[in-house]
Amino acid sequence: LASPVPTGLANRRLLLDRLQQALYQSRRDDQWGAVLFVDLDRFKLLNDSLGHSAGDALLRQVGQRCSNAVRDADTVARLGGDEFVIVVTRLGSDAETAVHNARVIAGKLRERLTAPYPVDNHDYHLSASVGIALFPGDGNTAEELLRHADVAMYQTKQRGRDGTTFYQPSQLSHTNQRLALERDLRKA
Repeated sequence: LASPVPTGLANRRLLLDRLQQALYQSRRDDQWGAVLFVDLDRFKLLNDSLGHSAGDALLRQVGQRCSNAVRDADTVARLGGDEFVIVVTRLGSDAETAVHNARVIAGKLRERLTAPYPVDNHDYHLSASVGIALFPGDGNTAEELLRHADVAMYQTKQRGRDGTTFYQPSQLSHTNQRLALERDLRKA
């Protein structure tokens, strides 16, 4: 069993705690926030071609770039593998402003993540797929918001990767239908 890569970022437990606090604060202060679920595109290729130590070095750089792209008050976490989650708060007092500000942050983040990574005397390039769930609108709990941001990220992957998608309830319905179909096919 491989040991986790030390990135200095929050883990899942701390992320969920901070996200729940951000959700309470959002309601209290009448401010919107966002959960950005970031998955590195084709990360496995780096691990397979340059080795796991190079992949670990890249993950540490990604964590640092994510942290540098947001404010100190925001939370950056690594869930495992090549999945990162960022919780940003105080994006505005209405959904439209929050969408605009979340889009700007996601663009800034993706721009930083696409800059070359010096890893073992190679410049490695990658892209990222980002899914965004806004709160309080897209969920009432930390787990629900995280799940919805993850669903939105998978929509980005299905659209060809290297982009950003905001969560829509229809995405979850589509995902549930696909899971039911796969389950039925296994039973058949």
